[in-house]
Amino acid sequence: MNIVLVPGLMCDAAVWREQAAALAAIGDVIIADHADSDSLGGMAERILANAPSSFALAGHSMGGRVALEVIARAPQRVRRLALLDTGFEALAPGEAGERERAGRLRLLAMARAEGMRRMAEDWARGMVHPARLADAPLMESIHSMIARSSAQIFECQINALLNRPDRTALLGDIGIPTLVLCGHEDAWSPLARHADMARRIHGSRLVDVPDCGHMCTMERPEAVGRALLQWLA
Repeated sequence: MNIVLVPGLMCDAAVWREQAAALAAIGDVIIADHADSDSLGGMAERILANAPSSFALAGHSMGGRVALEVIARAPQRVRRLALLDTGFEALAPGEAGERERAGRLRLLAMARAEGMRRMAEDWARGMVHPARLADAPLMESIHSMIARSSAQIFECQINALLNRPDRTALLGDIGIPTLVLCGHEDAWSPLARHADMARRIHGSRLVDVPDCGHMCTMERPEAVGRALLQWLA
């Protein structure tokens, strides 16, 4: 079995490290690299250009949105789908959308002025379960992962997210075994959104990971790994 894992915003293979090791026992694991793509569609096309003819596909955060773009372009190539701590709607109209835009651009300005690590320390505080802020090894792994990238890549990925398409209608067309997973305390992509997503995808399975924020694969690696193995069974 071929398995493609798609990282989220400013993440690299480290975000999937524990799950990739577990899944390697049952298939060939490929971790996507978004390079300097500045659109979700471009990221999806990069995956399709480098992936085998058929594969299981899992995306975390922005990577889940990229996974939906893969489905939109080549549904016949995807055998199973997993969407983790993610979303499916376009940028909200009006004040809500402007708040998101301003928040993302504030972080980009910080990355340019103070460096990627300083931005990572600010950003990551809202991305994990509050109890995990005292977990020094976890926080260091998140900070160092983000710091390996650049403000230029950050700008590309922010542009991709701010210009994301609405994929609400696509959810009803998905007919493959689908896992929808969310950290219970995810403040960025809340559980209610995932419950809505699971209702829209026929036959999908919703997994609520307790004591977990947005960075589920790093915060609760064993629980996420178990859910993925069950999804692939």
